[in-house]
Amino acid sequence: MVELAGLVILGILAQWVAWKTKTPAILPLILIGLMVGPISTLLTDDGSKWLEPIWNGEVGIFPGESLFYFVSLAIAIILFEGGLTLRKSEVGNIGPVIVKLISVGVVVTFFGAGLAAHFIYGFSWQISFLFSSLIIVTGPTVISPILRNIPLKKHVSSILKWEGILIDPIGALIAVLMYEFIMVEGGQDFTRTALTEFGKILLFGFTFGFTFAHILAQLIKRNIIPHYLLNVFTLATVLGVFVLADIFAHESGLLAVVVMGMVMGNQKLPNIKELLYFKESLSVLLISILFILLAANIEYSELMLIYNWKALLLFGVVMLIVRPLGVFLSSINSGLKWNEKIFISWVGPRGIVAAGIASLFGLKLVREGVDGAEFITPLVFMIVLFSVLLNATTARMFARLVGVFIKNAEGILIIGASSCSRLIGKYLHENGRHVVLVDNNADNIQKAKDLGLEAIEGSVYQDDLMNNIELNDVGYLMAMTGNSDINKTAITKFQSQFGEKGAFRLISSDEMNDPEVNPEEGLFSHTDDYIKLTEVARKYAEIHESKLNSKEHYQGLLEISKTDPEIIPLFVKTPDGNLRIIPSHSAEMEIAEGSKLVYLGKKISKELNKEETRENFDEAVEDLEPEKEDQNH
Repeated sequence: MVELAGLVILGILAQWVAWKTKTPAILPLILIGLMVGPISTLLTDDGSKWLEPIWNGEVGIFPGESLFYFVSLAIAIILFEGGLTLRKSEVGNIGPVIVKLISVGVVVTFFGAGLAAHFIYGFSWQISFLFSSLIIVTGPTVISPILRNIPLKKHVSSILKWEGILIDPIGALIAVLMYEFIMVEGGQDFTRTALTEFGKILLFGFTFGFTFAHILAQLIKRNIIPHYLLNVFTLATVLGVFVLADIFAHESGLLAVVVMGMVMGNQKLPNIKELLYFKESLSVLLISILFILLAANIEYSELMLIYNWKALLLFGVVMLIVRPLGVFLSSINSGLKWNEKIFISWVGPRGIVAAGIASLFGLKLVREGVDGAEFITPLVFMIVLFSVLLNATTARMFARLVGVFIKNAEGILIIGASSCSRLIGKYLHENGRHVVLVDNNADNIQKAKDLGLEAIEGSVYQDDLMNNIELNDVGYLMAMTGNSDINKTAITKFQSQFGEKGAFRLISSDEMNDPEVNPEEGLFSHTDDYIKLTEVARKYAEIHESKLNSKEHYQGLLEISKTDPEIIPLFVKTPDGNLRIIPSHSAEMEIAEGSKLVYLGKKISKELNKEETRENFDEAVEDLEPEKEDQNH
């Protein structure tokens, strides 16, 4: 009981430390596992571990074969959750370099690392290529925390992110196939029987995954499963598919759950977001327990097997030769610059799938008495630990060194994807700014995407945005929803991360009606709230530019806009094309020659737009007042 409770407590503590230090969770998890496992034997009188997953094969937290079963089921759930996040639409837009990284890059890593393991350690070809298949994967769970706080160009972040997501199931499949090669006929040469087993894995993996994904999707769409049972019913189905596929073809279960997740993730299911949140929470818990267990299960004698120069040489070859070679071959004619290729080559931390499957297959092969199998788990854990540690500590510095670090984060995050937000977002996008709209309304998000805008379905009350590495170049935050509480929450929660250069929100109706209250983060104007902005956007769905001749000219136009509810100033466009957001609390802004006022609404007449003195503008405003009063009557 103490061991089980300690596992959960230590696992969640490691996750919290990772969140606090902004490092991949796998790093503290493995370190804790090694401390309570093999390293603790140096501190106990009888040489026993503080945490013993298996003791004498029969005693421990998971006696007998039960550790294998737990690891297999946990990895199945983790891979299913990863499959759910894959979208065909996103894959189609990531460019040929991603396709090459998960094809050419995989081949280079497989053969390059396999040759290195064979000639450095003298392993058999089977063990060497099993090792190389296990370190193919990078994984989003280790890359995202590393890149989250490094402002990079969007395409560089996207390449690393999507490589990690797509390569997980590919690496898992290759590792399963290599394991079968070794196991068939006691590890003899690759025979017809081995090829038959591979065919069975592919057949039953794809068949069971595809079939049960569609069956479960239909059950969800037709409301046959009650809402309160949806998550646990899906969990039971995933476990059932994994076991069933494994019965028909040994080790085909992993492929089946990956296919099942990918198929379900690309169907329009009504509760897919809830399902993702549940699977994500479950994966966090399983990962926390799994990697402390696996690290603790390593024996001190196994650590000593890699306590030599050969391990460091193998790590150096994998990270400094094989990885760059794969990246440079995959990015031929891709349009990537040399410094971008170098940075992508440097960032290649191995992740959860590598460590999990390595432990599973390593334990099984050791039980079967396969020569060299005892090296698999500690070597893969060494690659995982050192690569994460290297990239987590040097990625930011290396980005500056090679020149891919964005010094000026000019991207704009707009909270709310209503009609006025989409109109403003489209203008910003057309003027060369990276714009991302966020809304929890799926229809608004789809309308934004139809306009060619980048849009994310999400809520400011969840942490999804914090983990999105594609927002690394965002320096401005504009909260433009019709709910003042959401706008204020967005400013409070995301200002430090996404509003470093400016965080603004629409003023509320109460603030608009109280001239004494004008918050510093107010957006556009103190006389325009969400309702007025929406009404003007509906009536005049156009954004205009008006040339500014002087600071007085700018201030005069602002005064006119205060008296005319159908003109809403938005930005000042500088001569070099930069857009500066107009705040509601101040009209002070330096106006360079050639600047323009960007505004929403009806077009300002030529008479009011020409250069005049401040007195002329005051007279124009006074002339407008009676007309405005007549309209009110």
